[in-house]
Amino acid sequence: MLLQAFIYLAAAALAVPVARRLGLGSVLGYLLAGALVGPAVLDLVGSAAAVKKFAEFGVVMLLFLVGLELRLSRLWAMRARLLGLGGLQVVLTSGLLAALGVAEGLAWPVATAGGVILALSSTAIIVQTLHEKRLMGTPGGQATFSILLFQAIAVIPILALWPLLGTGAAGPAGAEAGGQAAQGSGATAPAWQVALRYVAALAVIILAGRYLIRPMFRFIARGGLRELFTVAALLVVVGIAAVTEWVGMSAALGTFIGGVLLADSEYRHELVSDIEPFKGLLLGMFFITVGASLDFALIEREPEAIAALLTAMVVVKSGVLLVFGRLFRLGWDQTLPLTLVLIVGDEFSFVLVALSRAQGVLGAEQAALPTAAVARSMALTPLLFLAHEKLVAPRLARARPPERAADEIDPAAVRENAVIIAGFGRVGHVVGRMLRAQGRGATVLDLDSDHVELIRKLGFKVFYGDATRLDLPHAAGAAHARLFVVAIDQPEKSLELVDTLQKEFPHLTLLVRAEGRIHAHELQKRGVKYFYREMLGSALDLGAEALRQLGHGAHEAHRAAREFQRHDEAAIRALATHWENKDVYFSEARKSIEAFEKMFEADRAPAPLDPAWNPAPPDDKSRG
Repeated sequence: MLLQAFIYLAAAALAVPVARRLGLGSVLGYLLAGALVGPAVLDLVGSAAAVKKFAEFGVVMLLFLVGLELRLSRLWAMRARLLGLGGLQVVLTSGLLAALGVAEGLAWPVATAGGVILALSSTAIIVQTLHEKRLMGTPGGQATFSILLFQAIAVIPILALWPLLGTGAAGPAGAEAGGQAAQGSGATAPAWQVALRYVAALAVIILAGRYLIRPMFRFIARGGLRELFTVAALLVVVGIAAVTEWVGMSAALGTFIGGVLLADSEYRHELVSDIEPFKGLLLGMFFITVGASLDFALIEREPEAIAALLTAMVVVKSGVLLVFGRLFRLGWDQTLPLTLVLIVGDEFSFVLVALSRAQGVLGAEQAALPTAAVARSMALTPLLFLAHEKLVAPRLARARPPERAADEIDPAAVRENAVIIAGFGRVGHVVGRMLRAQGRGATVLDLDSDHVELIRKLGFKVFYGDATRLDLPHAAGAAHARLFVVAIDQPEKSLELVDTLQKEFPHLTLLVRAEGRIHAHELQKRGVKYFYREMLGSALDLGAEALRQLGHGAHEAHRAAREFQRHDEAAIRALATHWENKDVYFSEARKSIEAFEKMFEADRAPAPLDPAWNPAPPDDKSRG
């Protein structure tokens, strides 16, 4: 066992960095490592079945962590996209694949089972790929996540209705296929009994999550032992998986529901941090076992059938996804990545194959074909995505329609404005409203066309265009303005605009929004006198309120915040001269922090309390 563990870990440690260096992604690295050490190539680990059962807990933990991120309020907010994009994709893809199977002469239960098995997409591979490619926050990434989320939820009725497809005559292989079939007499039980068991298991999980698990975590948290909390987190995951597997459901589905129930728990972040390392390791082992268990003999024996099945899977899924991507108003640069990641088969498909054999829906040979097709799709998807990145994405970028031309600015309309504001987001619009409230006009420039139209509806005079282009500040009246407020939220663009304005309009006083200390130092290098870190004011207010909540008087909290601001502003200007020499910079920064803390320690004597600093709350009857 130790030797097998060493071989699996060594294969992962060698193959995954190489695969990522080649741009193939970690998932394909794990699959290749498994194929390499498996019986088809080097045969170093023998059968992967024993390890696969253990490694499947990677998928179980992944679904638990996904559930922890999904508060019920968020699910409700996503209902339109969940039911629209997610629901239609699953139903239509399953239906088309099933129709193809019936057209090929398969019985409708076999065709339906095959359609559902091939229609699902791998949460493990896709989520990992989206994170690696930094696409999760894009519109396409959010649409992909909606589809995956619906598929995870749809597993509940799929598992409940799956016994209706079977004949009840489970073959001998059904009990061992993937270890996911119902235990004992469950494989031959009537469909209504199976469905009733599923409902009972879900009820147990929901009640335990509400009345047992949270009090248990609260009790353990009082003990203060971090390792005990880790034990409890693993206990919850293993316990839910055991209950759901015992009744014949998917362990991953059960833990997903358990995660959703705990999503609003105060211990959610602690659970995520405790389980994440186990999830990553076991998920990697799962992909290795998938690669090691590829039946190359079947691929040699039935290459045409597997290729036809894989082709049907790719063509139908990609066709449906391309159409729905456009219907839901995603651009081609978002629709194509969505399509490429979602054509991959699902690890849960292996569970459905096992249930199909246990329920007598699929025979041994019929079950082997979709298994091989799904496994090959797992290896194919990273390659297709790599080809998209290298060949298709650059062409889409070049073929993107030209940007909207900058607005024409009437010189007469801006001649009286002494202020120009570039960027009218969360910072710029506050400045603009303050000026307007005092009767001071400002010419506003913004590069977000949708944002421009929205601001105009609110009554502001704003012009679309890139302020870093010299002609736009000229047209906006920079030659006769007094102040230029640079409120752009991109540091690189902000510095580019500052360079342009200093060169072309040296008379302007620049007031610049700084993203943080690094941006502030870059502005200081350029001689900008007035820069303002965007989060500093809110952070000071928050810190002052924290002191008040801890019992300090409002005057003390206010004074501490102002002193902190004064010292920090002085320090950031003094440290700017050392920015190029990082060793000196951090040495001086530590000295500055120590001096600041000593100053506060010496000046911490309580000051006389002025009641005016602590006004009574609004509901205090002594007021007014």
